[in-house]
Amino acid sequence: MATDQIPALPQAFAPNTDSVFSDLSGFFSMDTNVPGLSKVILNKLNMKDYGEYRAAVEGKPKGISFRNYKEMFQKMEETFKFCTGCNALPEHLGEGQTLKRCIKCLNVYYCTKECQKNDWPLHKKVCKTLRLVAIDRLVEWLMFLGNLPFPTDKWTKPTSEVRCWDDWLSMQTDLSTRLDSILTSSNMETLWKNVSRPRPEDTDLRQSLWRIQSEFLSRVLTVGMAIQQFGLDPYAKPLTIHIIGASHNETMGARLTDYDELNRMFPGHQGVEVVMVGPEVVDGPIMRPPLKAFGPRQRVFMSAHKDLYHQFWEDLVEREEAARPDLVVGFHPGFHANQGLIEGWLPTLLLLRDYNIPTLFTVFNEYELKYSLQILLELEVNIQDSGANAFSSQKPEQVQSSPNTQPVYCSSHFIRFQGLLPRDQSEEPPAEAY
Repeated sequence: MATDQIPALPQAFAPNTDSVFSDLSGFFSMDTNVPGLSKVILNKLNMKDYGEYRAAVEGKPKGISFRNYKEMFQKMEETFKFCTGCNALPEHLGEGQTLKRCIKCLNVYYCTKECQKNDWPLHKKVCKTLRLVAIDRLVEWLMFLGNLPFPTDKWTKPTSEVRCWDDWLSMQTDLSTRLDSILTSSNMETLWKNVSRPRPEDTDLRQSLWRIQSEFLSRVLTVGMAIQQFGLDPYAKPLTIHIIGASHNETMGARLTDYDELNRMFPGHQGVEVVMVGPEVVDGPIMRPPLKAFGPRQRVFMSAHKDLYHQFWEDLVEREEAARPDLVVGFHPGFHANQGLIEGWLPTLLLLRDYNIPTLFTVFNEYELKYSLQILLELEVNIQDSGANAFSSQKPEQVQSSPNTQPVYCSSHFIRFQGLLPRDQSEEPPAEAY
C-alpha cells in the first residue's frame, strides 16, 4: 500500500463498542471531563463532533489519512496519553513537561514522578496484564491486513467433547506453523518498524496472536455452545440465529466467512443463518437482506440489518420478510449500565420473553452478571443457567478512562434464558398461618 493511501485508523484505534469503554460512552465522558480516548481522538484527528467520528468509524471520511505508518501509530498511541495519576492531558502540562510511560507495561503515562509514585499501589496490581494489553492493541492491527484470524483445522472430536479452549486447541495440529508464518510476515515487520517501542520477544507475540484469535472465535464458539445447551439440532433442520445489539465492532470489516467455524462444529448440518441486528451495524459484505426461507445446506449464510431489534422484528419478521429465530444471542448488551439503556432494551427483552425465544447473553464480569440477572428477574424472565463461559476471549480488555481497573475479558460470563418465569416461581410464597 502506498504511503499516501494509508486509511484512517481501524476500529482498534477507536474505543470498541464491544469493549468496556464504548465509543458512545466515550463521547458522553467529554461532558464529565473524563479524558480517555473520547476527548483526545477529536483533537488528534481534527474532528469536531461525534457524528464526524462515527462517519470515520463507518469508513466514510474524506481526507482523513496519514502520510505513513509511523504517523498513524504515533497518533494511535497519543490517544492513550493522559496521566493515570491525575488525568492531566498533554495540553494541560507546563512548559518542558511531558507524559512519560511506565517502563514495565508501556501502557500508562504519568506527568510527574510524584503521580507515578502515588499511583503505584493501584497500578502494580495490573501492570503485568496491561503489558499484554499494550502488545495486543498493536498486534490487532494485523486483523485489518488479513493476517488474522488465521485458518483453523477440521474438528477431529465430536462437538459434545469440545467443552473448552484446551479441547479446541488440541485439534489444531499445525498451530505453531501458522503462528510462525504470521511472525515472519512483512506486515509484522512493518508494524514493529513503525511503532515507538521495541519489538517483544517472539514468545510474547505468539501469545498475543492467539489471544486476538481467541476473541474472534469466542463469539462463534459461544453460539455453538448455546445451540447445544438449548438442545437445538442443526442436523434435523436449518437454524436461524439472530445476533442482537450488533455494532460496528462485529460488523466493520466483517466477512461472509466469519462464522464458518460452525461448519466445523456441526459438519453436514442442514444450514445455518446468522443475522446481525443493531443500530450501529456498518455497511459491508454482510449488509444484505436476511433469508425468508431455508438457506443453503452445510453452509453458514450471514447478513446484517441496521435497526433496533424490536423494530427489525416488526418490520421484517412479522411480515415474513425474515425467518423467525431458533436462537438469539447478544454479546455484551450492557442494559445493566444505566436507566437509559434498560429503557432502550426493554421492548427487546419483553419480546424475547413473550415469544419464548431461546436466548443467550454474554457479559464482561461477575459484577455485570449480577446486575443483569437482577434486571431479568424483575422482568420475570425464566433464567435457565448462568456462569463462566468456557469459550471466553483470552484477550484482556482495558477500561480506557481508568487503566488501573482490573482488565476484563469479552464474553467471560453468560446468561441463558427462555420465556416467562413459571408463575409458581415468580410469585412470593404465601405467609405461614399461625
